[in-house]
Amino acid sequence: MTNLFDLSGRTALITGGSRGLGLAMARAFAAAGANVAIASRKREACVEVAESIAAHSGVKTWAFGCNVSSWDQCTELAEAADEATGGVDILVNNAGLSPLYPSLTEISEALYDKVFGVNTKGPFRLSTLLGEKMVARGRGSIINVSSIESVFPTTHALPYAAAKAALNTITQGLAPALGPSVRVNAILAGPFLTDIAEAWDMAAFQTMAERSIALRRGGLPDEIIGAAMYFASDASAFTTGALLRVDGGVVGGII
Repeated sequence: MTNLFDLSGRTALITGGSRGLGLAMARAFAAAGANVAIASRKREACVEVAESIAAHSGVKTWAFGCNVSSWDQCTELAEAADEATGGVDILVNNAGLSPLYPSLTEISEALYDKVFGVNTKGPFRLSTLLGEKMVARGRGSIINVSSIESVFPTTHALPYAAAKAALNTITQGLAPALGPSVRVNAILAGPFLTDIAEAWDMAAFQTMAERSIALRRGGLPDEIIGAAMYFASDASAFTTGALLRVDGGVVGGII
């Protein structure tokens, strides 16, 4: 069973990999033997994380700067990562954002486009470019980090919910397009207590969790690892086009 989760000899590229869920996945993949490429808007942070992972796990690491809302920067990242690493076997589209806004009518066009750019356009571009290369090599796994908001959309994050719903559709559409050698799956993440949660009203969050989450709490970053390792490894050899909820059992909209 342990061999099913062995990632030795594979290379993973993780966007938004310098912190939060992306960092947790990067460390887990490296511990399983994968070489890891970290990408985010702030290359300096990626360099720091890459060096730390290399020192701790002994795997090869790379750092790339990329704003995934940019079509051209995604093209450059796909080409640079493929050339530097010798081929990406696992792509994790983890970068995402959901800016606050005062009301639905006050959402600007720039904010709307930015949310779709990061959460939908970037993953589509990277998945198609690197997915094509994976198909040529005969294997690969693409993991899209979606959100439970795509199932239970809320007023305070509606553009984000719509963008993640589109990402779900991209996931299910790319599965047959890139099959049978490349698998494409999505993790529908619930509320995780990453650095983003530092801005939350935790008392209000706990009240909501007691009402709307079966496990009655937010997730810890390392609790994403099981799902990520499953999709990245041979353990999920017969799984593609799947939308897996990792949300503590959300039973209604997160109000």
